[in-house]
Amino acid sequence: MAQQDWKDRLGVVYSTNPDFQYQTALDAPEADTLAPEKQRLVVRIDRRRRAGKQVTLVDGFVGRAADLAALAKTLKTKCGVGGTVEEGQILIQGDLRDKLVTLLSGMGYQVKRGN
Repeated sequence: MAQQDWKDRLGVVYSTNPDFQYQTALDAPEADTLAPEKQRLVVRIDRRRRAGKQVTLVDGFVGRAADLAALAKTLKTKCGVGGTVEEGQILIQGDLRDKLVTLLSGMGYQVKRGN
């Protein structure tokens, strides 16, 4: 099946410039990862869209997706639970707010415990 990149360009106005190169959001460079001391993370609990089950969200990470995934893997391993990374947030199964705040502050992050 042919790649349909034209769908990414819907809404783009035609250009008469022969040197014009269309750039998608995927072409944009990722932001550099800030040092842990400069990160401000918020650890909160969420039950929406999860059939009443609790997950702990870690918000506010600024950096590359690979670094976020590595941090998520470390947290999941130390807590002994499952989780994932979605839309720039780390989701950890269960209510582990206190444990995550302790772990993240031990790693040097500025952490705030949410609801």
